[in-house]
Order: sequence, then structure tokens, then C-alpha cells
Amino acid sequence: MIDAASLFAFALVALGMVLTPGPNMIYLISRSISQGRAAGMVSLGGVVLGFVAYMLCAAFGITTLLLAVPYAYDVLRFGGALYLLWLAWQTVRPGGRLPFQVHQLPEDSPRKLFTMGFLTNLLNPKIAVLYLSLLPQFISPESGSVLGQSLILGFVQIAVSMTVNGLIVLTAGTIAGFLARRPAWIAVQRWLMATVLAALAVRMATESRR
Repeated sequence: MIDAASLFAFALVALGMVLTPGPNMIYLISRSISQGRAAGMVSLGGVVLGFVAYMLCAAFGITTLLLAVPYAYDVLRFGGALYLLWLAWQTVRPGGRLPFQVHQLPEDSPRKLFTMGFLTNLLNPKIAVLYLSLLPQFISPESGSVLGQSLILGFVQIAVSMTVNGLIVLTAGTIAGFLARRPAWIAVQRWLMATVLAALAVRMATESRR
């Protein structure tokens, strides 16, 4: 199956993606600050369900695609690299949205919180690219079941994202206050994340097929 080095590398990619500001992070932070940590955790439950839906669809779809289309791997590889570069630009572009700015939201019921978390993740293009373009880079058909490898990597990504997002929900108010008093940290975080994303994009585009 998948070796430990590949699992660790994929976990780092998943960590870099979850730390990049996007719809999930902005929604969870805004909800946690506006309605409290409990509401943030309920919303996170919906986000996690969205991850599971993506994982299952991608696992079965990637298995079929990589086995049926000879150049599918390269198409996904370059598509993923271009999207990572776009994310890097969005991170540092002038006027970019800051996730830890407070966005006031009306109080909602637990059911609506869960549903909104699910839909926010399901409609998040970053997650679609993660599963359809990045995940195949760590799958080797010679190492056994493609489906099995896809599911293992999917569970790793979900575990990383759930842990990081859970910590963000619990500390959203504290981090928002810290950054409001120290704006220079926002610039450092932006450029650091953009550098990581650009490096991942170059590595993906130049890496040959396994």
C-alpha cells in the first residue's frame, strides 16, 4: 500500500491547503466569533461530512479514470499545479480577504449550522481540486489497490483538516484579537503561505509520473 513517506508528504499538502484562507475557514471563524464555539463545532461537523462526500466520489472516480485514460494523470497534475499558483496569488494579492476579520452572522439553529457547513464545503473549489488533482499524485497503481490508497489518503486529509479547523474554531476569537493588534503578522502569514503553495505547484508540475 502507501509508504510512510508518501503519507507524510500528503499530510503536509493537506495541512498547507487547510491553512490557506478559503470559504471553509472564513465561515467557521465568522460563525465561531459571532455565535460561539459550540456553533462553530456544529458547523465543522457539516464541513467534515462534505469532506467524506468528496472523498468517496473522488476515490471511485479516480480509480476509474486513472485506469481508463492514459494521460489523465498528467491532466490532473498540471490542473492542480495551476490552481495552487492561483491560490498563492489570491493569498497575497492587494485587497485579499482576511479570514480572521470578524464577519457578523445571524444566529442559526444547529440544523442550519450543520447544513451550511456542509454546503460551504461542498461548493468549495479548493476541496474539489485537492481530491481530483492533488490526491492522485500520491497514488501508485503498482503499490496495490488504487481505491484503497485513495480512501487512506482521504482519511488522512479529513483527520488533518478536522484537527486544524477544530483548533481554529476553539481559538478564533483569541487569534482575531491578536492579529488585530499586530497587522504585520497578517502580511507574514500571507507571504509564507503563498511561498509554500507556489513551491508545491512547481514540484507538482515538474514531477514525472510515478
